[in-house]
Amino acid sequence: MQKHLFGTTGVRVAAVGQGTWQIEGANRSGAIAALKRGIDLGMTHIDTAEMYGSGEAEKIVGAALQGRRDEVFIVSKVLPQHASRSGTIKACERSLRFLKTDRLDCYLLHWRGSYPLEETVAGFEALKQDGKIASWGVSNFDVTDLEEIEAIAGKHKIACNQVLYHLGERAVENRVLPWCEKHEVAVVGYSPFGHARSLPRPSAGDRHVLERIAVEHDATPRQVILSFLVRRPSLFTIPKASSAEHAEENAGAGDLELTERELKEIDDSFPLNRRNTELPIL
Repeated sequence: MQKHLFGTTGVRVAAVGQGTWQIEGANRSGAIAALKRGIDLGMTHIDTAEMYGSGEAEKIVGAALQGRRDEVFIVSKVLPQHASRSGTIKACERSLRFLKTDRLDCYLLHWRGSYPLEETVAGFEALKQDGKIASWGVSNFDVTDLEEIEAIAGKHKIACNQVLYHLGERAVENRVLPWCEKHEVAVVGYSPFGHARSLPRPSAGDRHVLERIAVEHDATPRQVILSFLVRRPSLFTIPKASSAEHAEENAGAGDLELTERELKEIDDSFPLNRRNTELPIL
């Protein structure tokens, strides 16, 4: 499984991880089995949030991780309406209980809300000092937001920025990705298959290119997509799986290396709109 440095944390993390948004809507035992199988295959980067199922997703992750905590890199998120200094601490402690662990590897502000960023950063730093989180980051932050929180926290404090990123939505490559790479912030893409968790429609590009490249590598189109989305050392992706078989398919992308020619073909077929600089939010 391919691993990338997670920002300035010094930790190498699986580039293809496991997302848990709406996992609580699936069969619980199947979801737990999927997470366990993903870990077996090296997808040890697990992303969740207090928002997902109002904590139910965290409970499922906690059940899957019993006896395996030291194998994984766990990320969760605080909702903006909880992101005061004290609220951030309370939300994290609640997530830790649900996850049945004493620490998170990274804790994110899910999106920007009404609380001043100074309060959220103070909460994050208090949690770090207490050993309840190892690092912190943000989600759905555009460049102006990133610059503001870096000015508050200082350089090399933001571990990652989690953003919407799939072949049909590449706006983050215009401004957000370059800023993050310059400032050594990991970029974690969510919803790698789009809103419907499916392959991009033909109007979004040439699906046949993906199918042909997949055949050349004895892979699947989904694996080709995931490989493209982690093609740079700063990039990570967190697809969800609701079954062990689905997790196995996702994990196969972690060892798939696309050639420069193939990367260019995908780039040409699903082109970046260089005029679209607004950060999309799902």
